Amino acid sequence: MHLVYPAVLAALLFSIGLYGVLARRNAVLVLISVELMLNAVNLNLVAFDVWLRDTLRAGQSLTLFTIAVAAAEIGIGLAIVLLVYRNRAGSHIDALRDLAERPAGAPGPAADQPGADAAASGTGAARPGQQAEATA
Repeated sequence: MHLVYPAVLAALLFSIGLYGVLARRNAVLVLISVELMLNAVNLNLVAFDVWLRDTLRAGQSLTLFTIAVAAAEIGIGLAIVLLVYRNRAGSHIDALRDLAERPAGAPGPAADQPGADAAASGTGAARPGQQAEATA
């Protein structure tokens, strides 16, 4: 068996996965692209294991370990995506700013909501529960 064929196929799969990670905005498609990249690595591990005729089968053992890690990553990743989808009614990666790091004095996500400053300062339209608190 020539090593070139699986190596070229793995390079193509990895390139497609890398494009999917960098260009997609949907979190589910990004997870699928990461899985495609991991499968390209698995293909390389098995191809080099067969080509080197390793008696310990280290490439295939490492492939099984990579598959187990990928399954755990997909399980946790899909749980996070479903939670984000429930809270925001969408899974676009660009809209996820709650997990971003902020400088020490930067305002939190509550300051980005309309009406948050008006309710805090006592001006503007308050919610029904807040007006009862302000008059009491």
